[in-house]
Amino acid sequence: MRPELLLSRRLLLAGAAASALPMTARAAGGLSPYGATPSPRQLAWHMLETYAFVHFSINTFSDREWGYGDESPSLFDPTDFSADQIVAAAKAGGLKALILTAKHHDGFCLWPSRFTEHSIKNSPYKNGKGDIVREMADACARGGLKFGIYLSPWDRNHADYGRPEYVTYYRNQLRELLTQYGPLFEVWFDGANGGDGYYGGAREVRKIGPNYYNWPSIIAFVHELQPMAVTFDPKGADLRWVGNEEGYAKDPCWATMDDGPFTEEKGMSGVRGGSVWWPAEVDVSIRPGWFWHAYEDAEVKSPGRLQKIYFESVGRGTNLLLNLPPDRRGRIPDQDVASLKAWGDARRALFARNLAKGAIAKASGAHAAHPASAVLDDRRDTFWAHDASVCELVLTLPEARTFDVVRLREHLPLGLRVSRFALDTWSDGWREIAQHEGIGAQRLVRLAAPMTTHKLRLRILDAPAGPAISEISLFRQSVLVDPPAIVRDHEGRVSILGDAPGLELRYTLDGSSPGAGTTRFTTPFELPEGGRVRAVAVDPVSGVVSGAAERRFDIRKSDWRIVSASAPGAEALIDDGRGSAWRAPLGDAATPCAVTLDLGQVRVLRGFTLLPAWDRPRGAGAPSAYRVSTSLDGAAWTPAAEGEFSNIAASLAPQRITFAAQQARYLKLALLRAAKGESEIVFAELGVIATPED
Repeated sequence: MRPELLLSRRLLLAGAAASALPMTARAAGGLSPYGATPSPRQLAWHMLETYAFVHFSINTFSDREWGYGDESPSLFDPTDFSADQIVAAAKAGGLKALILTAKHHDGFCLWPSRFTEHSIKNSPYKNGKGDIVREMADACARGGLKFGIYLSPWDRNHADYGRPEYVTYYRNQLRELLTQYGPLFEVWFDGANGGDGYYGGAREVRKIGPNYYNWPSIIAFVHELQPMAVTFDPKGADLRWVGNEEGYAKDPCWATMDDGPFTEEKGMSGVRGGSVWWPAEVDVSIRPGWFWHAYEDAEVKSPGRLQKIYFESVGRGTNLLLNLPPDRRGRIPDQDVASLKAWGDARRALFARNLAKGAIAKASGAHAAHPASAVLDDRRDTFWAHDASVCELVLTLPEARTFDVVRLREHLPLGLRVSRFALDTWSDGWREIAQHEGIGAQRLVRLAAPMTTHKLRLRILDAPAGPAISEISLFRQSVLVDPPAIVRDHEGRVSILGDAPGLELRYTLDGSSPGAGTTRFTTPFELPEGGRVRAVAVDPVSGVVSGAAERRFDIRKSDWRIVSASAPGAEALIDDGRGSAWRAPLGDAATPCAVTLDLGQVRVLRGFTLLPAWDRPRGAGAPSAYRVSTSLDGAAWTPAAEGEFSNIAASLAPQRITFAAQQARYLKLALLRAAKGESEIVFAELGVIATPED
């Protein structure tokens, strides 16, 4: 999910900032905006903060991340689809809107489009009379969530993809979605475009140019039919990609950008003083993949992990788009719902009581119409304003109160005015407890430990046009114990690690639920042949028990060796270290990049795993296509599988490829293409699937 084009300052200023000026003048009370400011639809989007992505389609049933386009519509057959259950799960997590993948890269449409037969109308679902888009739109309306759609520009099924006729087809489908399903809050355009596909039976690679879609006209088309729908990512859009799929923005993350080329680094941080308002949206999945896979059932992000993501996205001024993939029933799985609800409950409890209530605010100076007291009135349209670039505001609480979260907000119609600030508490003198760059839509300062005081001071260290602060609030977090980490070393010894000192760690090896009465972890234990480890952390003071962590391990790697490789250093692939990686030239069709692995003894192999590298040097990319063979003796080889690694250019999640079970001692992996056309391949780990699932 990557941007493919450059930001156009002229288009953004014409399409967004112009519409924002009347609102800015009213809201600012006569003060002049500083730099770029949000349009009305961008401002409404900022208020949402958190919402759901729902990836559900053919891939749910083919067990892929990216469908090739040749899948039969007959595959799509959810057994118990419930749009209301999906909406209820999102609401349990405190999410305020939902975006549905109406069409992913495989081209299969979840609505009965008039322009293709590759759609739900030719599936078994409701005997071809179903419309998932309609059901989701109606469920969102019933549940009080805003609704949005994802329409993949890339279509690996359509015969005309890459030709002008396809753009007409795409616009026709977009019109259907924009006019038939009520108000939309967001339209999501993916950056993955062009490459190999089915393409109506051609089965070839197709490339597109930078102006193929004419994005400015498509963005204008969306705004014509849905004026309040923000658009995501391409040239002239309202929102930018944050630059990763891991669930975080950099600190700081400015909502403004320049008009130069987009880079992932700039996506994560923005540009201070940039000429356009192009805020970041953080997209991340509650599971490693975007679509549901049974083998990821034990890898659902915990409430604590979701809370960390929240603080590192929404807490840095962005919006969080959390993916919730339905299973083959057409429902969000129980373990995902449980984690969502616990996370939602934790956030609801966190913000239930503002400990700044009853405080008295006094500033070093203020505009008459924008006094210091405005930071305490629970309104976004009022604010404290001062002309000085260095100034301060002090909250005096009715009594000493204990808090560990401070929330700050700027008045966005006046722009990003604060460059740097600090927070101090009083105890026989002022003591600095935090210092950051940027506030923006929201800044959540999470303290390392609870702080008790009766005074808090906000010091504005640099605000070129003076600050305009709409809120200062104080909160106390409840105890939220995160599941422990389960790790295994190269020799097959398992350790269980808590994320805080003093936690009791309990585990099981038989698949049963761990709890206070199960085995307590004290020292590492042996698991050389793999198995399933489940564990919880228990806070002995509060008695709070974490959710269960689970890891499935396969055979240990200490007995393996690299027989041959097309470049030196391939031993990094079997060292169980994500920080090390193998880098090799791509090669050609006759002599591709390849590595041969000796497992030390004959095993029943059921597949292999590949772990992408954290760092990809310039010119080196993740592998995108593979061919794997197995052998008993290292001389006679049997083809096992050939295909592609889906979404590997953007995702750091492990790739898991299965094939028919076969006895082998050797595995040979050939890598045929790099994800973005690079001339070299880089990845971190290679593994095998030998231990059968339960």
